Amino acid sequence: MTYKTVLVHIDDTPASTVRSRIAAMLAQQFDSHLVATALTGLSHYIFEASHIAMGDPNIAHHLTLLRQRAERAVTQFQLEMQGVELLSIESGISNDDANGGMGLRARYADLLIIGQTDRNQLSPSVMSDFPEYMLVHSGRPVLIIPHTGSFDQIGKKVLLAWDASRESTRALMDALPLLKRSELVHVLIVNPAQEPERHGQEPGTDIALFLARHGVKVEVCTRDSSHEVGEIILKTAGKKSCDLIVMGAYGHSRFREMIMGGVSRTILEKMHIPVLMSH
Repeated sequence: MTYKTVLVHIDDTPASTVRSRIAAMLAQQFDSHLVATALTGLSHYIFEASHIAMGDPNIAHHLTLLRQRAERAVTQFQLEMQGVELLSIESGISNDDANGGMGLRARYADLLIIGQTDRNQLSPSVMSDFPEYMLVHSGRPVLIIPHTGSFDQIGKKVLLAWDASRESTRALMDALPLLKRSELVHVLIVNPAQEPERHGQEPGTDIALFLARHGVKVEVCTRDSSHEVGEIILKTAGKKSCDLIVMGAYGHSRFREMIMGGVSRTILEKMHIPVLMSH
């Protein structure tokens, strides 16, 4: 497996520039086609009925502003890509919401790159739960980039949060092209004694052997702690100087995690380095 098509969500915020550069960097590494999409943020049904909406000057003005915002995002992306050599670079606007605009398009890509929600600067084109929605509905691995910071490289040192679940297995396989290029993958297992049937007598042995057979250099670290698992993942990634976290998303129901809290929610809110998640 490799990433032959990389899809990135763009908008007119400074964080979008960081996402675009990361997307181009990965596309160069994997000899991929790069596709960038800006969303207007309203359902395509509204635009299909624009002849009705335009009868209201307030609605017409709002639609125009959303379209102009998306056009600025595309223009900025095209300027950033000048001189970048890739197989192909595409950019365009989707007159749609997150589901129709990115959820469907992601199914024709190998990797989706989006941004972390910035609670202090909410976007008019995507809902605040955009990352969660893409994780659950896109059917693709999602690389989420923090809304602050710059990242010169991704995947040199990786933290793989491993609990032997279906979700973490999916994330591992989705991230394998990156893992095989990494200098070192730290496999983190938190409280393995609580689920011995998953990890066996020597937690980490099986997953280390599996990765080694793919040519991945692995170091296993286990943590026994009463602290929240998401906090342990972030703290360990910082201590190990990792530039990427790979993990499964929403092992419990999304509703339960959003209401009661959970590992995915903690990571999405407090992440400080890029995170590749799969559901």
